[in-house]
Amino acid sequence: MDRNVLGGMDGLAEEDKMRMSAMVELLQIRDSLKFYYSLVERCFRDCVDTFRRKTLDKQEGSCVRGCAEKFMKHSMRVGLRFTEINQGVATPD
Repeated sequence: MDRNVLGGMDGLAEEDKMRMSAMVELLQIRDSLKFYYSLVERCFRDCVDTFRRKTLDKQEGSCVRGCAEKFMKHSMRVGLRFTEINQGVATPD
């Protein structure tokens, strides 16, 4: 875990730091799972039209790949902007 996340907790007892660290780690895992779930849900809803077979057809597979790539790029950009804003170094778009 990033030490900066718990940087302001120098006055806490070691047990409390460990407890907070575990809590932050669980929150990060939860957020990662939410992100993954929303990616899967959105791309499935947008790209899969029928259930004719077990696998995706060529068009559906291409759509899912494009959707996932677009979603990931968008999320990375939002994360970078959020970081810039929090640091007070906002750049013009």
